[in-house]
Amino acid sequence: MYSVVIYTITGLLLLASLVRSRNKTQLALKKAWRSFERILPELIAIMLFVGLLIALLNPETISQLLRESSGIQGLFIASVVGSITLIPGFVAFPIAGMLLSNGAGITQIALLSPL
Repeated sequence: MYSVVIYTITGLLLLASLVRSRNKTQLALKKAWRSFERILPELIAIMLFVGLLIALLNPETISQLLRESSGIQGLFIASVVGSITLIPGFVAFPIAGMLLSNGAGITQIALLSPL
């Protein structure tokens, strides 16, 4: 329900922008699309990596490697994976929530997603 409200407000604001200045709105939409095209390859690669990781490792294994009591080993694994992936925030937060619900520690999650 929250998403519907956000999308509705965004749509209404876009319509208001179109009414106020059609040229500026079209220019902004073109810039946004070009920015999206530049981000898309990285986003697809990260989603494939995370999907493959989740498919290969079940949630119990992930939580065992990254749980709070995993010690130095868990911190080391999380920091190595986090430094390699460089996950953007809009992808990192849902992944962090999934890991947290599967038993990963907060410190390990913070090391995974260098924001």
